[in-house]
Amino acid sequence: MLNCPRCHQTIDSQAIACPYCQVALKAFGHPGIPLYQAEEDEYLCNNCLYNLDDSCNFPKRPYARDCTLFHEQYEPLVPHYTYDTNHNDWLKIVKLWFQRNTILWLFLTLILISFFLSF
Repeated sequence: MLNCPRCHQTIDSQAIACPYCQVALKAFGHPGIPLYQAEEDEYLCNNCLYNLDDSCNFPKRPYARDCTLFHEQYEPLVPHYTYDTNHNDWLKIVKLWFQRNTILWLFLTLILISFFLSF
């Protein structure tokens, strides 16, 4: 359950509009896309990463009060993944490396096998 940004009533997280004050909560026609809305006297573009790096092509820029593309400028685009080294995670790291570099280790294995067969 969420709270409406305007009237602060508890609403369903799947609601497209607030049933109390009718404020739009999701993008029109796209109920899975959240609609970010600015506070009363601010614009979303002031804190948006896409406005900061000049990659935004939203027609209402820089005076957008609602936007589906908003991304807070201090949050990373891709969440940072940290390895937990307390529980023998080196095995997980090696497994992940083998999954990502399958062709490389198959090629190296083939070279090693051919090297040993040559003797």
